[in-house]
Amino acid sequence: MNRYTPSPEEKSYLETYDIGLFPRPSVAADMAVFSILGMDGQEENYRKDPRKSLKLLLIRRGSHPYKDCWALPGGFCRPGESVLETARRELLEETGVKDAYLNPFSIFSEPGRDPRGWIVSHAFLALIDGGRYAVRGGTDAWEARWFCISFEKRLLEKEIRDTSARIICACDLCLTDEEGKAPAIKAVIREQKDFWNHHETVQYDIVEDGGLAFDHAKIILCACLALRREAGDTGRIVFDLMPDRFTLTGLQRAYETIQGKSLLTANFRRKIAPFVTETEEILEGVGHRPARLFRRNLETFYGEE
Repeated sequence: MNRYTPSPEEKSYLETYDIGLFPRPSVAADMAVFSILGMDGQEENYRKDPRKSLKLLLIRRGSHPYKDCWALPGGFCRPGESVLETARRELLEETGVKDAYLNPFSIFSEPGRDPRGWIVSHAFLALIDGGRYAVRGGTDAWEARWFCISFEKRLLEKEIRDTSARIICACDLCLTDEEGKAPAIKAVIREQKDFWNHHETVQYDIVEDGGLAFDHAKIILCACLALRREAGDTGRIVFDLMPDRFTLTGLQRAYETIQGKSLLTANFRRKIAPFVTETEEILEGVGHRPARLFRRNLETFYGEE
């Protein structure tokens, strides 16, 4: 990293500058960790073809505030850390997950979002092949668990004029633990989209938090929307949810699960062809015709855009 060298005049200014003149928030990172896992709770195995579901990793908080409530893994930045470094450290400390795909998708800074004070959270998408990890609790989290996640939108109000529009929806968020060791979490978030001269602003407000800590119901919804958007834009993000070897059918199901709709197989395979390479391996040990296994085409992934 290039270091800035101030001029002598600026050095003099900085020596007397009091950064405490302005109130400063604490900075935190929260991670929405997604994986696609078998519906029976078994670990991912590329030689099996079980029914899959999109799952989100939550931790049960071991300390106040919101003690015993479910929340996203996360924590405060330490001196000398970037927010990305904080996200990686907290993810490892609280869940045992490392080497995850991490990408920031939003910042949450609304007043009152945390009872401890003024705290600004940088939220990250974290995508992993969940079969590689036996998640565990740690530090501030005494339990970590995968939840099946789904959401639906209900239109409440729609008004369109010549130069403006307003669309209000209720977003029903549902998180369920297949093993039955935790009750279902149901939250409702109000989404308001305002358009002025065709430019959009969006606001999310929690109607029911479902028992989730802080404003995490809102962060989880925004993470789901960001994941769906990125899967539809370039599609590469979905590969971070897959094992090293996969079938094209399994890959298509992953896209369908994230986007919440069925895709035409011929169109999907034509679009995905540059990103995959066929291997000599086949899917074995299943009750249907053996399918060829594929992997990422690294030339495409690491080539120029």
